[in-house]
Amino acid sequence: MRKPRHLSSEERALWDRVAERATPLDPKRKTRAPELAAKPKPKPADIREPVPDFRVGQKTNAARPHDIMRPLVERLAASPVNMDNKSFGKMKRGKLKPEGRIDLHGMTMAQAHPALVSFILGSQSQGRRLVLVITGKGKDRDDGGPIPTRHGVLRHQVPQWLALPPLSQAILQVTPAHIRHGGHGAYYVYLKRNR
Repeated sequence: MRKPRHLSSEERALWDRVAERATPLDPKRKTRAPELAAKPKPKPADIREPVPDFRVGQKTNAARPHDIMRPLVERLAASPVNMDNKSFGKMKRGKLKPEGRIDLHGMTMAQAHPALVSFILGSQSQGRRLVLVITGKGKDRDDGGPIPTRHGVLRHQVPQWLALPPLSQAILQVTPAHIRHGGHGAYYVYLKRNR
């Protein structure tokens, strides 16, 4: 014998909406028992602050950033150290010399991505351990339109590319470069040994 199928809360809510709009065929028929009535939905525990009032055409608060993600430097600093701590400290202080470098200045994203993939995988196959990827700091191109444009597109995109296959399997650590190697306009990429 089949067990009866019980309705989910979403299905029950949908059925209740349909039943409210329907005209009963037999008006003398009793309505549904109260124990079968839909339970009220619990209110969310985290009530968000209301959005402040605004008028169409009003200027936005310039102090409020458009980007809701943490700054890139903070995200990279919060990532775990996957390499030797002593070497990591030397690398962050600019004491390790990069064995290769690629400069992505002036490239579009369509040009930069294949160049970066080729450079990283080629460097790993040559046995290099530390390479420098120069993205530049980027230009401020925000024209004040309704959709904000990101400052330094390649600077933000390169770490994401490095975290995705096929590059992620070749990389041990990514961190912003020391000021002598380009500062926030470049990244140290520490590669895994080629096996």
